[in-house]
Amino acid sequence: MTAKEMLKHVDHTQLKAFATWEDIVKLCDEAIAFETASVCVPPAYIERIRKTYGDKIRICTVVGFPLGYSVTGAKVAEVRQALEDGCDEIDMVINISDVKNGLYDKVEEEIRTIKRACGDHILKVIVETCYLTEEEKIAMCKAVTAAGADYIKTSTGFGTGGATREDVELFKKHIGPKVKIKAAGGVSTVADLEMFLNLGCDRIGTSRAVGLLKGERTEGY
Repeated sequence: MTAKEMLKHVDHTQLKAFATWEDIVKLCDEAIAFETASVCVPPAYIERIRKTYGDKIRICTVVGFPLGYSVTGAKVAEVRQALEDGCDEIDMVINISDVKNGLYDKVEEEIRTIKRACGDHILKVIVETCYLTEEEKIAMCKAVTAAGADYIKTSTGFGTGGATREDVELFKKHIGPKVKIKAAGGVSTVADLEMFLNLGCDRIGTSRAVGLLKGERTEGY
C-alpha cells in the first residue's frame, strides 16, 4: 500500500487541550495536501475551520471526550452543536462506567440515541478497550452493531493503552457486516499503519501519520 493510499484512511488528529489555531491550521493544511480522510479536532474549532476552509476538508470531532461519562442529553447537545457548526463526522465515547456495571442495554440505547442525532453523518463509537475485559469488548461490538453506528473505534488516545492487533481481530469476529473499524491510540510507526490497515481497519486515528510518511520523527497519539 502506498503512502497516499494509507493517508486516505487517516483521521489526521489534533486533540491536545492546549491546541492553538496555528496548530489547527497546520493540521488542516497537511490534511488537504496529503488527502487524509478527515481532520479530527476539538469541537471549539469546527466553525472556524469550516469558515476558513469551506468544503476543502472533512471535519471530525469528539463527543463525551475523553472519559465518556457525560449524560446522554449532554452528548446529544454536543452532536447538534457540532453539526450546526459544520462537522461531518462524530466520534463519541461510550459511558464506560455503564459497561463496568453490566448495563450493556443502556450503552446500546445511548449509542442509538446519538446515531439518531447524527442522522446521515458518520458516527464512530469509542469503546476505550484498555479499560474493558474481553467479555465487555464483545458486548460493545454487539451494542455498536445493534444501535446502527457506522464504526467501532478502539481508543481515545488518552487512556492507559491504545489500539492492538488482538482487539482489532476480536472486533472483526463480533461486529456486524455494516460496521467498520477505526484503530486509534499508539499508532506510532509506518509499520503500525500498515498492520492495522492490513487487518481490515477502514480508519486510523493518529496525529503522527503525515510526519511518519514524510520520514520525520514524530510525537503524538
